[in-house]
Amino acid sequence: MTTDSAEQPKLSNNQKRKMRSASRLYAVQALFQMEQSSQTVDRVIVEFLDFRFGAVYDGDEMQEGDVALFQKTMRDAVNWQARIDQMTDRALVAKWPIARIDPTLRALFRAAGAELIEGEAPPKVVITEFVDVARAFFPDGKEPKFVNAVLDHMAREAKPEAF
Repeated sequence: MTTDSAEQPKLSNNQKRKMRSASRLYAVQALFQMEQSSQTVDRVIVEFLDFRFGAVYDGDEMQEGDVALFQKTMRDAVNWQARIDQMTDRALVAKWPIARIDPTLRALFRAAGAELIEGEAPPKVVITEFVDVARAFFPDGKEPKFVNAVLDHMAREAKPEAF
């Protein structure tokens, strides 16, 4: 995969937005995979860049992702995991510590938390994007509303000046 900007075609704002959205989805998948398989962040990043971004499965092409956002989200999620998990715990009901949360949601909270702590996107954008990711994983469940509430609480803690 080439990341040399001189070789990249100019992308519309809509294409860039779709790539950022795809990167957030991939980050949740990659963090889930890391937890389940005990792989390192570097190994999972390489695997996703080589085999997921733009891959074709059963004739369907996967969306290309924003490589820089994906890598930053992954590394920040790992580097800030303790802080993110503490923020998540404070946003959850006391009887539901992060260890009891569905592993997909745990990965989502870690990816979103990384962006809330270190990312450039406004908190409201991060929340909206990750609620959409929750809808992709849980299309018929109550999880998207739950994710919205938890991320709102986390965002107010991470960036109170934005509210």
